Amino acid sequence: MFMKKENSKQPQTSATMFLKKHNIAFDIFEYQYDSGGGAMQASRELGVKLNDVVKTLILEDEQKNPLIMLMNGDAEVSLKNLARQIGVKSIKPCSHKDAQKNSGYVVGGTSPFGTRKKMPIYIEQNIMTKSVIYINGGRRGLILKINPNILISLTKAITVQAIR
Repeated sequence: MFMKKENSKQPQTSATMFLKKHNIAFDIFEYQYDSGGGAMQASRELGVKLNDVVKTLILEDEQKNPLIMLMNGDAEVSLKNLARQIGVKSIKPCSHKDAQKNSGYVVGGTSPFGTRKKMPIYIEQNIMTKSVIYINGGRRGLILKINPNILISLTKAITVQAIR
């Protein structure tokens, strides 16, 4: 069950500290994370559409340069389409070890905010049509409700059409 946290009791992660530093408004929710639950579990427990939950994927190009792809919870990324749109030969998921090394977050708790390494961020274009999204807050079982325009204004995310 999700529990909305009051501002005074909010967990501190690199993501929440990054947003606070930039004076970004967000609501924070916590739930008991189940291994393998991910976006589907967050959607179910929060009572929102799976399409409103945004997954943060750490990928890499053929040169092993990491990048972040933000995708709807109910969609899969087309790696070929993404590679073509950003001008690289190929893209594949990072190993869990490399994803954690690059992002600073444990897989299942990855946020695009406050990452250890600065990486280009790409966002599925239909996410930008939403008034709010639910995205990981930097820890398994921690979700942030934010305005998606923050992704472009704060992280300089680039919109792409990469749904498989």
